[in-house]
Amino acid sequence: MMRGLIEIIARRGLLRCERGATAVEYALILAMVVLAIIVALTNVANKTITMWNNVATEVTKY
Repeated sequence: MMRGLIEIIARRGLLRCERGATAVEYALILAMVVLAIIVALTNVANKTITMWNNVATEVTKY
């Protein structure tokens, strides 16, 4: 009984199926891209906030 089940699984290629591994790899790549975007946007936001604060300070001087 068990031998027959193993033969069926092996014949259908379920032991060699790599679709799950590929999906995990794509998910990791996507996660790294999203993380890079978040870091870049945070950096730009911090510089923009600093710039506008400087503008506000200069405008209120006059």
